[in-house]
Amino acid sequence: MAPVELHASLQDQVLSYIRNFPNSACDQSLLYGLALVGVVSVFSLTASFLRLLSTLTVCGGYKLTKFGPKGSWAVITGASDGLGKEFALQIAAKGFNVVLVSRTASKLQALASEISEKYKVETRTVAMDFAKNDDSDYARLAQEVNNLDVSILVNNVGKSHDIPVPFAETDLNEMKDIININCHGTLRVTSLVIPGMMERKRGLILTMGSFGGLFPTPLLATYSGSKAFLQQWSTALGSELAPYNIKTELVLSYLVTSAMSKIRKSSALIPNPKNFVKSTLGSIGAQRGAKRAGTNTPYWTHAVMHWAIESFVGIYSGVALNVNKGFHVDIRKRALRKREREAKKQ
Repeated sequence: MAPVELHASLQDQVLSYIRNFPNSACDQSLLYGLALVGVVSVFSLTASFLRLLSTLTVCGGYKLTKFGPKGSWAVITGASDGLGKEFALQIAAKGFNVVLVSRTASKLQALASEISEKYKVETRTVAMDFAKNDDSDYARLAQEVNNLDVSILVNNVGKSHDIPVPFAETDLNEMKDIININCHGTLRVTSLVIPGMMERKRGLILTMGSFGGLFPTPLLATYSGSKAFLQQWSTALGSELAPYNIKTELVLSYLVTSAMSKIRKSSALIPNPKNFVKSTLGSIGAQRGAKRAGTNTPYWTHAVMHWAIESFVGIYSGVALNVNKGFHVDIRKRALRKREREAKKQ
């Protein structure tokens, strides 16, 4: 048979099969099975979206007093600027005393004075550089918190790369600082606080995650890995502490105006620290946007973005990876051009 005749014969067979489908019990079962899968998928997606809407519009989170009375203490790391400062202000406004932990003593003292004067609560400060991972710093912090009724811990201290950079070109000191601050700092502070929470059988631990840890992020590989570590650690810790009535939650964000992001102007996708923290403290336990236990994406546009990517693209898909890579390649190019312009001015 000639090739053209063979092609025509196959085409006739296919057309005949389509005209006669379903022509057997097996074909009908397959058709019904595919239809059922489609219905279940649509139902599941619809239910997931309705749940997202409910957490954004109707269902609020737990009040902070669920985790400890007013007058108990909150420990906030990275408290001198940005999100950490805003967490300190808003938690103090709700009647909690605060322990402010960060690197710069002068900024901590200024914030402590502002909080004491404005909200009439007690404050304590501990100036320490988390990048050094110094045992003596943690010993001083332990002395401050060991005899306090700490009901809230906000693990906010964090560091990213100065600019997006290939891992092979990452400065060794920058790499060490990211791991010491994001990982060692978070774990060591938490280990100081949780024994008291376990004894009192109550408490709240908020740990700042990132979309950079949710999605593998080329050119931010070390930072991305450190935040992914916190995702797994926080979820596992939450399961361990649940019998003690301690709520552990990883807080995810896209971009927020801050010194770390180097973004000054807010927008629908990029809130300022005040609005982001307000969303966080107002949605504890709501699990906005996220499908993982113990995870919350509090700001509404971030939650919608998180839900859409998980539902339609996939966190680990090649599409998400390539888009993320292209985004950070462009940022790196702009940052390098800016460095060149500044170098020429000197």
